[in-house]
Amino acid sequence: MEYIVRPETKVNARYYDVVVCGGGTAGVFAAIAAARNGAKTALIESKGYVGGIAAEGGCGLHSFYNLWKAFPGVEKRMVVRGIPEEMVQRLTQANGASGHNETVLRYEYDSDTLCVDVEIYKFVVLQMLREAGVHVMLNTMAVDTLVSGQRVEGVITESHQGCEAVMGKVFIDATGYGDLSARAGAPYTEPNDYTVANSMGIGGIDIDKYYSFLKDNGALTEYACGPRGGRSNQIIRVDGDWSKISDELERKVQELGMHTVTTTLHDNYFMFIKLNYMMPKTPTDRDALADAEYELRRRQQEALKLLRQTVPGAENAFIARTAPTITIRRARCIECEYDISNEEVVNGKHFNDEIYSYGFHDYAPRIQIKNGGTYGLPYRAIQVKDLENLFAVGMMITSDHNAHMSTRNTVSCMAMGQAAGTAAALCADSGITNVRDLPYGILHDALVMSNVWFDQEHL
Repeated sequence: MEYIVRPETKVNARYYDVVVCGGGTAGVFAAIAAARNGAKTALIESKGYVGGIAAEGGCGLHSFYNLWKAFPGVEKRMVVRGIPEEMVQRLTQANGASGHNETVLRYEYDSDTLCVDVEIYKFVVLQMLREAGVHVMLNTMAVDTLVSGQRVEGVITESHQGCEAVMGKVFIDATGYGDLSARAGAPYTEPNDYTVANSMGIGGIDIDKYYSFLKDNGALTEYACGPRGGRSNQIIRVDGDWSKISDELERKVQELGMHTVTTTLHDNYFMFIKLNYMMPKTPTDRDALADAEYELRRRQQEALKLLRQTVPGAENAFIARTAPTITIRRARCIECEYDISNEEVVNGKHFNDEIYSYGFHDYAPRIQIKNGGTYGLPYRAIQVKDLENLFAVGMMITSDHNAHMSTRNTVSCMAMGQAAGTAAALCADSGITNVRDLPYGILHDALVMSNVWFDQEHL
């Protein structure tokens, strides 16, 4: 590869208390929390909307509750509250979510089912950001960092109006890929231990007929009921085991990496069908990622054909929506001051500096949090090593793959974002230059004041 040297240029600079890079699942709530706690906050997002995996994956935002139904006699508790639950209430009022509904079948995976309309979600969270006073920089790429010693001083951005420096006191990496942390010199690994995905919305397909098709073939494994099409107590989530229908169908499903679970709030529409692909290289490899983008769109076309041929009444089904880019489950794993283990997760360990409590594991029912309980994520787990004023949130933390199958989930990322944004604002307001020096009691009290729930039994 040949190289050139770019000439030095003078760029405009903007100054903030808190700078959040990435307007995805965690970043949105980090920015709202920081602004609500009095910080002058900027949110940098490369796309023209916010929401990240929660919007692009199209999946239900389950796991606000503990896994109570799988453990008879265990108390039903909403474990994630605060700004994420406020968002759910606003989204539900805007007819963009089903509200919380109990899972009828396969509740040992998750007892709570919450379906969303991804387009309304994009609008509601953007509205919340604007109301909080966040400067939302959409269509803006964070391309480099300015670092002095162990401090991030600023982020270099590129947008249609040119290059700018976004300076700040505290920074939050919510990019998903760990771009900010990596460019700031943080230690990291790239495990490449997950498939990447793209989801599509399918029009002209009936979820009731899908439910009946699976049930009649003895293949129904999961469903939940809630509001749909303006009516209550309708099927809103369904999954099945296609191997029970035929070995040939199961083979095709496996070859496509197709998740057969879907949710919806609308008649004649599947909100998402997800296609997965295991990349031979890490998702940070640009050219390998481009090949994966093509492969997943090829798989979407094949999956559509399979649905048309298999599901009754779906002969004229069509793709109505896709994610604009691949969605990932992990790229870089950023090394932080604490690395939570799966043993700690499943045994419900709590910490004297935890920033939220959580009770879901994506490998359930094979791996579950003990006795339908919760575990806590410590404040140390989001403090990036070797950098004084940088948090990493969302899918970038936790090196233990099995533990990561819990911490990376959407609702966990939302809670993590609120905690990071709150801590960043408190540090900026108090003149604390190293986020490790923020007294935990002050952070805990601020989170409680914002309706964050802690499992007090363990604190």
